[in-house]
Amino acid sequence: MRALILDLDGTLVDTVYAHVFAWQRALAEAAMPIDGWRIHRRMGMSGGLFTRAVARELGRPLAPEEAEAIQARHGELFGELLSERRPLPGAVELLAELREAGVAHGIATSGRRPEIDASLAALGVSADTVVVERGDVLRAKPEPDLFIACSERLDVLPDECYVIGDAVWDLLAARRARMLSVGLLSGGYGEDELTRAGAFRVYRDAEELRHSLDELGLLP
Repeated sequence: MRALILDLDGTLVDTVYAHVFAWQRALAEAAMPIDGWRIHRRMGMSGGLFTRAVARELGRPLAPEEAEAIQARHGELFGELLSERRPLPGAVELLAELREAGVAHGIATSGRRPEIDASLAALGVSADTVVVERGDVLRAKPEPDLFIACSERLDVLPDECYVIGDAVWDLLAARRARMLSVGLLSGGYGEDELTRAGAFRVYRDAEELRHSLDELGLLP
């Protein structure tokens, strides 16, 4: 049996740029101004990894409590900027088709509850869908923990799983989990970047992926 493990932000819901703006404002408030494009290049990391990476890039030491405060402020600002979540094209239909076809699938995200709950609700994710979030694992992307935990909960071997993601960090984590990966352009990374990070296939968005599931050997 093969399974799909799907990222959330930028893959299924249109939240990437709201995250970028929220991080930029939270960092500016902490006297750590940084260009938006630099933030975007790290989208897909957990909040903890992200804040440490930015602090290292800016050459500023960051105490653990300060990093936690910045992450908390990011969450507040993100909720203000994007009170409603919009599924990306084809995302709702993709999940519905996977359910109807009996294809094993789950969601693995660097986001945390309750922040991700609105996104899951917008997608119509049922209570019995496997969802692995940052609080469920010790390490986040580009470590493979999220994807390995999801495959275990799906009871599917790693080498029978496809990871669907929009960021290079998703694809690097998939490689470390020994899973094939598929890249989507809906998060803002280019096709060449996703391919170099290990994407087996690259599609425009969830809608194009939905029409190409047979290429992955998931549908008859």
